[in-house]
Formats: sequence, structure tokens, C-alpha cells
Amino acid sequence: MKKLISNPLIVALDVDTDTEAVKLADNLQDVAGGFKIGPRLVQRYGQTLSLEIARRGSLFIDCKFFDIPSTMESSVRACFESGASLVTVHALSGQEALSRLASVEKELNSIRPFKILCVTILTSFSEEGLPPNLKSQSIKTHVQDLAKLVKRSGLDGVVCSAEELELLQNQNLFLVTPGIRFDLEEKGDQKRTMGPGEAMKKGASALVVGRPIIQAKNPREAAVDYMVAITQKK
Repeated sequence: MKKLISNPLIVALDVDTDTEAVKLADNLQDVAGGFKIGPRLVQRYGQTLSLEIARRGSLFIDCKFFDIPSTMESSVRACFESGASLVTVHALSGQEALSRLASVEKELNSIRPFKILCVTILTSFSEEGLPPNLKSQSIKTHVQDLAKLVKRSGLDGVVCSAEELELLQNQNLFLVTPGIRFDLEEKGDQKRTMGPGEAMKKGASALVVGRPIIQAKNPREAAVDYMVAITQKK
């Protein structure tokens, strides 16, 4: 049976054109475990590009759906029909929405490997930058509470920063971690970052890496460097 992803490295295709995205996917398809696209490309090129990328590796559609339950369900189904193996929703959408999505995931996963990933607190947030309605407790506590909600709802896919990985161990969760950087790399707008090897040691199931690979002089070499670090957990 086909795997959800072939290895833990998911490359974020954070580019502006379908030509750039397909070129990167062609170049990296035997190194990357999957490819992530978000609204930047989905809004411009829709299902046509999604299916193209899905032919080159496991497709992760990252639009972070946060809406009423019926709209979220329809959106997730549309992503599946567009070739997605992984789809993000916000854990903050609540018990009713997540429970309904757990039933959708079970149904779609019987057709081919498919997982809904629930976003906890974005890696662009620091404690000081949290919205006012989230400031009464720490980011780590928010993430723990949201992960418990996800599990209670019947899902097991969680997106969190590497700083929260150790808190979520031994809960049978599939933990996807963005904000992955080698020490000397530019962090950009990511606040809670960590190196690939350390994140894997702390329990990540998959890592999302974008700019350090796709903006490198040689994206393929950069991807290989990340895979070596992931494999050796260094």
C-alpha cells in the first residue's frame, strides 16, 4: 500500500508560479517525502497544479481551514479530490468540526492514505505576539490543550513547533513541525525554530522546510543536506 509520505522531509513550494513549483518538484521528487502548497499557489492555479504536484510526490495542501463544520468538511473533500494526502485545518475550530472531520478522514483514508493535520499555534507567534484572547496561558499550554482536543475528536495529526514536541510524546500523534532551520540560516518570520536533527530526536513525524531549500543556490543539495540531518538526527 502507498505510504502517506515516503520520508519525513516535506518541501514547502512557497513560490509564485506553477512553472517554478513544478520545476522544484521535478528536481526534488526523489529526495523529498512530499510537497506542500498553500493559498499562494492554490488560489492561482487550483486543482490543475495540485494534481501535477501530486504526480511527483505526496501532496500537502496547507490552507488551514477554519470555518463552520460543513464548509470545512467540503473543503477537505475538495483537497482530497485534488490529490492531497495531507490537509490542514485549525484545531481552534472546535470539537464538533474536528469530530466530523475524523469521520471524513476515516472514509477517505480507506481509499488511499490521507491525514488531516490540526494546526495548534502558528510558529510565527511568540508569547508576546499572541492575540489578546489567547494570552491567559502560555503557548505550550495552548498547544497541549489543543492536542488533547484533537485526540478526543478522533484525529491524530497535529502541527506544532519543535519547542512543543516533547510535550506531545507518547500520545500516538502524527506530529508535523514547520519552522525548521539550520543554526546559521535566516529565520524570516518564524519565531519558534529548531534544527532538523534535533526536531527528529524530540519526536517529530515529519518536518516542513521551505525557504532554506527552495531559495538555496542549489535546492537539491540543500534538500539532501536536510535529509542527511534528518536521517542521522544531527
